[in-house]
Amino acid sequence: MAGMTSEHARTLRALHRPGDPLLLPNAWDADTARLVVEAGYPAVATSSGAVAAALGFSDHEAAPADAMLDAAARIAAAVDVPVTVDAEAGYGLEPEVLADRLLALGAAGCNLEDTDHKTGELRPIAEQAAFLRTVRRAAGRSLVLNARIDVFVASFPDPAADQSAFLGDALDRAAAYLDAGADCVYPILVRSADLAAQFVSAANAPVNLLAHPMTFPPDAARAAGAARISLGTGLWRAQRLWLREQLGELRLGRLPN
Repeated sequence: MAGMTSEHARTLRALHRPGDPLLLPNAWDADTARLVVEAGYPAVATSSGAVAAALGFSDHEAAPADAMLDAAARIAAAVDVPVTVDAEAGYGLEPEVLADRLLALGAAGCNLEDTDHKTGELRPIAEQAAFLRTVRRAAGRSLVLNARIDVFVASFPDPAADQSAFLGDALDRAAAYLDAGADCVYPILVRSADLAAQFVSAANAPVNLLAHPMTFPPDAARAAGAARISLGTGLWRAQRLWLREQLGELRLGRLPN
C-alpha cells in the first residue's frame, strides 16, 4: 500500500500543470468515484460536504472523523487512480496521526483548510503553517498537500463585496503554507476570475480554483492559470436537484427519466 500511495502521489503531483490544469469532479462514494474514472478522469477528489451529507451530517466537521475517513477509504479502494481526500481542517487529529491515517487508507493527497470549525474563525497563519509542516514531515512526499485558504469565504455570499481587500491576507497565507511544504494552494470562493488570476500570478506556485455557478466556469479558471480545478459539491448538488424533481414526477404517476 505504501508503495502504491507514493506512486499515486507522484502521479497526482505531476498532474498539477498551470494553464493545463487537473479537473476534479468531486465524488462522495465508491460508485461516484468509479463513474469519474470511467469518464476518463486521471484522479478522484472527495467532497467533504457531499460525503458528510451522504452520511447524514452537515459539512464543516459535523461528521465524525472515523466516518469521514472510512468513506474515503472505500473510495480509494474502489478505483485505481490517485485519490485526494478533502480532510477539512483535520478533524482535531494530531497532524502526525492525520497523515498516518490518510496514508493508511490509500490517499495520495488531501485538502487541509485554515478555518477552525470549533470557533468559526481562521487559524492564525503561523499556527496553520506549523500544522501543515508537521503533516508534510510525517507524510514525506507520499501526500500531495493542497492548502485551502478561506479568507474569501465570509465575503462570498455578497456579490457586491470587494474581495480584493482580502487578497493581501490570502497571499500571505499562500506564501507561509507553501514554505511549510504545501504543493498547491486553494483560495476557495474567490468570485472573480480576474482576482483569481492576480492571486495565481503573485503566488507563483500551483493554485487550485473552484468552478462554481457563482464564481466562474472551468475555462475561466484555466485561463487564470489554475493548475487544478475543483467542482466541490457541484455534482452532488446537481444530482440531488435531479432526484428531487424525479421524486415529484413519481408522485404524479410518471416514471423517472
